[in-house]
Amino acid sequence: MADKGVPKFRNDVGTSRIAIGAKTFECTGATAPYDHPHIFLDMGNDHEIVCPYCSTLFVHRNDLDTFEAEPAACAYAPGEAV
Repeated sequence: MADKGVPKFRNDVGTSRIAIGAKTFECTGATAPYDHPHIFLDMGNDHEIVCPYCSTLFVHRNDLDTFEAEPAACAYAPGEAV
């Protein structure tokens, strides 16, 4: 993961739940200029976490790659500008 950076996710689609392959990641809220402060979240031993800014529920799924999300539009590509 270090060679690609930290996984980043956004919620432009306005869904209440996003499945992701990472347990440690950055939530940006939405694409700028509609973003919130970019916050690092860590699920630890849990399998889900709620972003305190946008209230999006992030749920970890083992079948997704670290940088993948469901819906797919919620994932930034590795190295994509935020």
